[in-house]
Amino acid sequence: MDFDLTIIGSGPGGYVAAIRGAQLGLKVAIVEREALGGICLNWGCIPTKSFLRSAEVLKIIEGSEKYGIKSKLGDIDIHEVVKRSRSIAKKLSSGVKYLLNKNKVKIFAGEASFKNSKSVRIIDKNNVVKEITSKNICIASGGRPREISGIANSSNVWFYKEALQVDKIPNKLLVVGSGAIGVEFASFFAQMGSDVSLLESKPSILPNEDIEISNFVEKQFLKRGIKVYKNHSLLSLKEKGSSFEAKLKNEDKILTLEFEKAILAIGIVGNIENLNLEGININCSNGSILVDEYCRTNVDNIYAIGDVASPPWLAHKASHEGIAVAEQIAGFKVHPINKDKIPACTYCDPEVASIGLTEKEADKKGFEFKVGTFPFSANGKALAMGYEEGFIKTIIDKNTGEFLGVHMVGMGVTELIHNYALAKEAEIIQENIENTIFPHPTLSEAIHESVLKASGREIHI
Repeated sequence: MDFDLTIIGSGPGGYVAAIRGAQLGLKVAIVEREALGGICLNWGCIPTKSFLRSAEVLKIIEGSEKYGIKSKLGDIDIHEVVKRSRSIAKKLSSGVKYLLNKNKVKIFAGEASFKNSKSVRIIDKNNVVKEITSKNICIASGGRPREISGIANSSNVWFYKEALQVDKIPNKLLVVGSGAIGVEFASFFAQMGSDVSLLESKPSILPNEDIEISNFVEKQFLKRGIKVYKNHSLLSLKEKGSSFEAKLKNEDKILTLEFEKAILAIGIVGNIENLNLEGININCSNGSILVDEYCRTNVDNIYAIGDVASPPWLAHKASHEGIAVAEQIAGFKVHPINKDKIPACTYCDPEVASIGLTEKEADKKGFEFKVGTFPFSANGKALAMGYEEGFIKTIIDKNTGEFLGVHMVGMGVTELIHNYALAKEAEIIQENIENTIFPHPTLSEAIHESVLKASGREIHI
């Protein structure tokens, strides 16, 4: 065999699996058809955070007088915003290449497909074909935006890649879908001056979050001038010169609105095409490869990780899976992937972070639980920073003190959620947090107060 492990795709799951495998003494190859680092690094997680940081800086400048600083706001240069975002992505992609080379991972540029369960065919951009054999193969081919039939065929309609290369801020923007990608773009463009409408077919925006979090974000969006259309589906987009007409449906009512641009953000579908999965009888369903809790497919030596495998579509989930796969192949005993322990972060304004069960889910599962909610408006550090909007909601098992779920909204919460991820992994319970001495003044004190509140022991509210 040429290799012990071959990975198809170099996103946050693929390149991490490659590096970890090499560290453990495996002979590793990785195949990438586009840019090293995958969608997350080049067109997703990192570039969007660069955009959102620009929006955050603009917000701070606009509100500087409340900090006692009078400033004159300059013009927004969207070209420089885009340039900074692309330069960061390029730097990180180069970093991935360096790490792979450092760990002696063989890199193949091209599109991969299975010849059989232990052989991969690679076609490069010049149509040169190579074949390699491998004892184990990990599919980390990622995902792509889900499309709406007949709607995406217009220069006025963007997916995330087009939105990250914008050369002009649209006057009126429609964002279709209010998951993490949708609300992040809605938040960014609204701060940049667009008149934004957010469309969601379900009863609440951020539909996977706890309803209190969703409602809070919606209220903040409305305060910022973002229009929210819940329980509305997109029927059609019709070209009208340099803009288009959108027809939205709510039950039996049709609403017709005009926009300059639209962003489609209705979910992810796995890149399972052109891999010849059918040739090796890999089981798939609804655009994803079926795997067990150890990322194993139905074929003994083949694994699948990240967006191509199953939700949640999160980079850190893919990276964790990549390490688990490499360590299994190297003979290590690994823990199964527990999705209840995977934190989720959304970087809109205000930020959202969560882990575990929502209150509704905990109730449906029959848990006896208590809830502690603490607002950032009662936290000294948040007030000093001007981040007083938001709260932390902690759901605790009444019988065991286990943290069933935690839901946060507000500036900085994406840097706080890891505390609960650690707590769930280490099986830390309510009593442990209650007895922990938190530093003052910090946003993290809100974690302490939220847990205390669940037992009626809160101090600062």
